[in-house]
Amino acid sequence: MMNSSAVLLYDQIKSTEPFFVLAGPNVIESEEHIFRMAKHIKAITSKLGLPLVFKSSFDKANRTSSQSFRGPGMDQGLKILEKVKLAYDIPIVTDVHEANQCEAVGKVADIIQIPAFLCRQTDLLIAAAKTGKIINIKKGQFCAPSVMVNSAEKVRLAGNPNVMVCERGTMFGYNDLIVDPRNLEWMREANCPIVADITHSLQQPAGKKLEGGGVASGGLRELIPCIARTAVAVGVDGIFMEVHDDPLQAPVDGPTQWPLRHFEELLKELMEIAVSSVEYYCY
Repeated sequence: MMNSSAVLLYDQIKSTEPFFVLAGPNVIESEEHIFRMAKHIKAITSKLGLPLVFKSSFDKANRTSSQSFRGPGMDQGLKILEKVKLAYDIPIVTDVHEANQCEAVGKVADIIQIPAFLCRQTDLLIAAAKTGKIINIKKGQFCAPSVMVNSAEKVRLAGNPNVMVCERGTMFGYNDLIVDPRNLEWMREANCPIVADITHSLQQPAGKKLEGGGVASGGLRELIPCIARTAVAVGVDGIFMEVHDDPLQAPVDGPTQWPLRHFEELLKELMEIAVSSVEYYCY
């Protein structure tokens, strides 16, 4: 089960200072768009010396509305992600929703992501673990941080030690999320790298009414820097963020995707905060 490339990547991101970055558009909109985004995002992270894992989804299976855009599907989506991986020599992270997707996804992705809604699904965690790839488990919006200890252990017991856990906010009433910075410390009990999702954490689930009826998820994009600063000040190993060159026109999660034009500026600020925090605690 052990995958040598996964072990090397896992060792790299565990030892990265000040943090590694998982970034990209929420969903694959087209091959041309994915290539354009990967090119710009890699150029920025390389300039700053931050390890990048490029992120995008082939299927958004848990959209609020059945009429919403979901992506190109697994077969076409994986072909596009593989092309991007080879063209720009970057590792890939993408999510799975069903156990029977894991084997195919594991042939392309370097990190398999478990969606927050599915973070306790044992069969899915085991199937993902058996690929030998790194597993990034999003903490459910409904879960205490201690749950992630058990979820990470399910992956390890399936024979895969390459696991990390990700904070993405906690339900606060029906249509809002809050980020409790204490979770970033408590999740350390999972004994693995900790990632902060600084974009989904600002979602307002089903909080946006649509013309003609129905609802969609809204978000508070303007507060992404606030959550990001908090995360790096507390001390996380990785930052997860969805980035788009035109968030207002994004077909999925536009309100919580960070504008590409501000990507470098935000990362520079976060790097300065992370370094300052380390110096403060050392002092």
